[in-house]
Amino acid sequence: PVVPCVVSQWSVWSGCAEPCKTTYRVRRRHIIQEPRNGGEACPALEERAGCMEYWTQQGTECKQSMIPALITTGGFGKARKKRATADGSERAGYCVEFQLVAITPGCLQSHHSYTHWMQYLREGHTVCVECQHPALDPKSLHCHGDGSGSKMNQLLHWQALGNPQCKGTWKRIRQLDTCSCPSVHSFLFI
Repeated sequence: PVVPCVVSQWSVWSGCAEPCKTTYRVRRRHIIQEPRNGGEACPALEERAGCMEYWTQQGTECKQSMIPALITTGGFGKARKKRATADGSERAGYCVEFQLVAITPGCLQSHHSYTHWMQYLREGHTVCVECQHPALDPKSLHCHGDGSGSKMNQLLHWQALGNPQCKGTWKRIRQLDTCSCPSVHSFLFI
């Protein structure tokens, strides 16, 4: 008889492969029954997903200059604020202005509707990135990757959520306690 491949359920996701950098986590499953006599082949046995761990294995916070800021469109913030207010976890946030120094060509090659915002990223432009709950870390009261503690004119790294080919560098200009970001150049820390 034809016997198809049978696989186990997925394992739980592993931790991040490495702390203090954009990396991946893994989940696996194993073969319970090998296919025989032309049975259906086995599916993938491993999956990877993007991952960022902001604490070392020793429990200390990663150096800010080592962490790329993960950003998305500022439009996502309205829905995020509604959820935070509904569950009572709303905390005051802040904004950081950056000057974009370098941008990879991958930012312009995004054709999905959820990545259209990346076309507004241009070298030399000033962008405004908001730090709000839940990205606002309750221990340090800042967003990871915001460049706090970095030296003046230090190049910091950022990466766009939803398109791993869209990343670049920027320089921190200043922190603003009251956010009034222009909508086109407004982004959120994740």
